[in-house]
Amino acid sequence: MAYVEAVCTSEKKGIVKREQARVTLKREWGLESDAHAGEWHRQVSLLAGESIDNVKKVLPTLKNGAFAENIITRGIDLTALKVGDRLRIGEQVILEITQIGKECHNAGCAIKKATGDCIMPREGLFARVIEGGEAKAGDPILT
Repeated sequence: MAYVEAVCTSEKKGIVKREQARVTLKREWGLESDAHAGEWHRQVSLLAGESIDNVKKVLPTLKNGAFAENIITRGIDLTALKVGDRLRIGEQVILEITQIGKECHNAGCAIKKATGDCIMPREGLFARVIEGGEAKAGDPILT
């Protein structure tokens, strides 16, 4: 079963996001109190927990939110999703995939500089909020 492993936000762009107990997603906006929310196509970022686990083999102190991801998933192959696909999170939230991958800032984020690689350009997904609601760790994810 696919589920949300963690939800993370940051008040400013360019800083690591912090794990939250729960978040509220607003339709056509993103996560309340998150610096990346707004009227654009990258309202929410997703990254697979399994991919983060692989990076933790090299950087074991890595915390959730280090890639500036809003939602960490577990048990779903995010690489199989395409632009236009939709995900339901919990009872209410519906996300639509809008972009796959994103280049790191300044010729490489801190993780890329430390490990020689960054998974976000290949495996990070971005989405817009079609239907809002609350999301928290443990919520099921349906495709």
